[in-house]
Amino acid sequence: MNLSYFVDSYEEAFVKNIVIVSLGLIINSINAMLVVTFFSNPIFSRDSRYILYINLVMNDMIMIFVSVALYVMSYTLRLVNFPFCCTLLMLAATTFMISPLNLAGMAIERFIAICKPLHHHQICTPQRTYIFIIFLWCVGAIPSLADIIILFSTQTESFFRSPVFCYSPIVFPTKPHQDRTTYSQVIYMSLVWLILIYTYCRVLFTAKKATSNGAANKARNTILLHGVQLLLCMLSYITPVLNFVILSHLPAYRTTLIFLIYLLTNIIPRLLSPLIYGARDQKFAKKIRERFTCKVFILKIVPS
Repeated sequence: MNLSYFVDSYEEAFVKNIVIVSLGLIINSINAMLVVTFFSNPIFSRDSRYILYINLVMNDMIMIFVSVALYVMSYTLRLVNFPFCCTLLMLAATTFMISPLNLAGMAIERFIAICKPLHHHQICTPQRTYIFIIFLWCVGAIPSLADIIILFSTQTESFFRSPVFCYSPIVFPTKPHQDRTTYSQVIYMSLVWLILIYTYCRVLFTAKKATSNGAANKARNTILLHGVQLLLCMLSYITPVLNFVILSHLPAYRTTLIFLIYLLTNIIPRLLSPLIYGARDQKFAKKIRERFTCKVFILKIVPS
């Protein structure tokens, strides 16, 4: 997560924080509408597809909240308590890992629905879906727990008692931390891409064989959207490369460019995610309109 810790003027820092906080509120407000719609309609809680989707939405809400909090803290609180900072960084890293894993789970669910339709209701039950979500959170938390274990084995006790600047490379500064980050990201992302490619190819093959392939084509397009969203998630990985390439050529605009890169790689992709699925799914979109659109009642008075 790329936080701007270079010196800005007061006006520039104020504008940047207002933009980030405003976008965070907008994105989480949209996500909150989706969450309210899900929990107010029991039909969604019985469908594994929507259960996985709402887990992705709630994960993005936590990620946005933590990301915005860390960004604002980089300007307002230079040094913070170590346990508090460590908790925020662990939440940020865990939710970041869960997003692609959840997309892989959604692709598998669509693959089962199209390629094994007779077994879908037996395999993708709500109970099993919730167990799978718990499994996702446990797997997503493994890299963060590994960071803490490495920290305890490499740092002295005074490190944990002193206030720190809440920025991941500063809190987790050792080479084992860097290696852990590289290995975990390569392993997790490779696994997710393999799942997406395999499920897409199987669904595509099923769509070609089917006489009525409307559902299969829709599932194929959905898995393609999973791939697009995964690419959006992976924008965060190229942040160091963008910083190195762009800032080396335009050092005079360093703080502004860092802000724009952070905005494009961490915040904007979270705005597109709920719009891709919430607006595309007709059933979900209909329930949102029913709950949140204003209704105008016209009362006609007929004289007796």
